[in-house]
Amino acid sequence: MYFKFTFCPIILLLWASLSFAQNVNVVIHGAASIAKTDDNFVCVTLDWWPAEKCDYNQCPWGKAGILNLDLRYGALINAIKAFNPLRIKVGGSLQDNVVYKVGEVSSCPNFMKREDGLFGFSQGCLSMERWDQLNRFFNHTGVKLTFGLNALFGRNESQTEKGLWIGDWQPQNTRDFMQYTISKGYKVDSYEFGNQLSGSGMGAKVDAKQYGKDVIVLKNLVKELYAHPETQPKVLGPGGFYEEKWFNTFLEVSGQGIVDGLTHHIYNLGPGDDPNMMNKILDPSYLNQVSQTYKGVSDVVNKFRPQLGAWVSESGGALNGGSKDVSRTFADGFWYLDQMGMASTYDQKVFCRQALIGGNYGLLNATTFVPNPDYYGALLWHRLMGSTVLAVTKESDPDLRVYAHCAKKKPGVSLIFINLSKDRSFNITLSNAKPGDAGKPNYEFVGKQNREEYHLRALTGDIKDDIVCLNDVPMVQTDSEDIPAMDPKLVDALTPISIVAQSIAYVTIRDFEAPACV
Repeated sequence: MYFKFTFCPIILLLWASLSFAQNVNVVIHGAASIAKTDDNFVCVTLDWWPAEKCDYNQCPWGKAGILNLDLRYGALINAIKAFNPLRIKVGGSLQDNVVYKVGEVSSCPNFMKREDGLFGFSQGCLSMERWDQLNRFFNHTGVKLTFGLNALFGRNESQTEKGLWIGDWQPQNTRDFMQYTISKGYKVDSYEFGNQLSGSGMGAKVDAKQYGKDVIVLKNLVKELYAHPETQPKVLGPGGFYEEKWFNTFLEVSGQGIVDGLTHHIYNLGPGDDPNMMNKILDPSYLNQVSQTYKGVSDVVNKFRPQLGAWVSESGGALNGGSKDVSRTFADGFWYLDQMGMASTYDQKVFCRQALIGGNYGLLNATTFVPNPDYYGALLWHRLMGSTVLAVTKESDPDLRVYAHCAKKKPGVSLIFINLSKDRSFNITLSNAKPGDAGKPNYEFVGKQNREEYHLRALTGDIKDDIVCLNDVPMVQTDSEDIPAMDPKLVDALTPISIVAQSIAYVTIRDFEAPACV
């Protein structure tokens, strides 16, 4: 049974009264969308790391890896079911060191520490018994699955260039794995080819031309085995850090119609042991820097036009398991939710958080399965923010971050406000931009229906807390391990939207007229 906190409202009211309030007008450009996301934009990963994975003198993975995660826990099941559905990508650093025990593969070794191995581990194995268990779990919880494939199978490391893997990819083990998956009727939404092999790579890399040729082999294999186009999984790649020349070269070689979705990774907070982590998260100019990566990927997509656009297929903020002092706290939401907002404005279709569970950056605690604050922020995004992205403009205060989408459930618009300031609140009024004439003044929006507001704040006002309050109610699982109710606060439309210092708020306005949302 969880201890039920009751003093969050007192702290919030005290904090709001002590902070300086600044008036801000936010203009929503609702005439046309600026981008579109997938309906299941929010995505999480499950990783292969064993318990022996350690960084910075700590080993935070425990039994949260794909091969040893206990799938029977009610808290885990309920956390996934709450999304209805949740997109999950199975993959990670060790996926290119995993063989599938099917067909000609008879031995099934466990990952073992090995100094000269990929990322310090020997080869591991996915047995079909474990694959069966995972698919029963995915089916029961309604998961929309992306599976990361081993793209190094059959290659050898170069003797002349460290980290470069050479030779053609050998698809037989993947063929046998897919045939088994099809025979069992398991649903796979997409396959991602390799993990962080692009550009300079992470632990291993593959030449862009070679990768382009091999992804054609994979696409043809998928088309051969999945005969019906409507059930054919999509092919994603390369699932690594963006480097312009490498991405352009591989897409030129593979050609159009091969890669359905262009995937890349974001870890813009740097190493997880950086003592300056909190300052980075609260610095709007630092948060803005990654926009150049989103723009670069967007430019490549506009050039080659893969069907599914661009995906952020892995992003944990801080590298190597995340930050033990920051990633599981309320403060991490300033980075995480701002990244999702920014990514959506650059037409990124999916944003996968590393990880659902495991490391320091898991949305769930790796031992208790209790949701961390970012879980609730992600769930609200999934429920409230629709796929149509709208432009917003405001007076230039960088501490206030604002993103707007059409509401997921029509009618109306949904906004997320992120206040990075330590000592200022914002009283926000809204305007509706006049379409087609930048010279005319905007319409001041005067609503008639109550707004639906969801205010998120750290329990005690300290952003290092690992418990979040929603509308003054601490978010803790129920005694039956269910996700608590997340109801909006109904607010008079004639009052300004009030965003207290160092807080986050989602706001849905049902009677805001945005032609793009009709």
